[in-house]
Amino acid sequence: MKKIEHIGIAVKDLELSCSIYEQLLGTGCYKKENVSSENVDTAFFLVGPNKIELLAATDKLGTISKFIENKGEGLHHIAFEVDDILQEMDRLKAEGFQLLSELPKPGADNKLVCFVHPKQASGVLIELCQEIKLGKEC
Repeated sequence: MKKIEHIGIAVKDLELSCSIYEQLLGTGCYKKENVSSENVDTAFFLVGPNKIELLAATDKLGTISKFIENKGEGLHHIAFEVDDILQEMDRLKAEGFQLLSELPKPGADNKLVCFVHPKQASGVLIELCQEIKLGKEC
């Protein structure tokens, strides 16, 4: 793993939360995106070299909606950038980690993503992220 790619925060109201984080961070949201496969709308903020991703459910049955229902708004995941997501997934499986999907999926911000079960990471959902390069598919 190369670095923390972003920190994901689950929110109930994306527009309200964007306004709050714009004031808090002193910078505007640089990108909003819908990830239909995950039933989520996202908004990204850049703070120095670090990114914050706000996530709001678009469906009451989606994972973000269930997360907020069970735990309330707050830290949802920490994402780590990797060079080769398939290789990193293989490494983690060999180490005994449970991945939440067999193959990486397209995620927000032009990334392929895969999640590690939070029960195996002290209750924190871990996301692996690999930049999608033109012409490179999983």
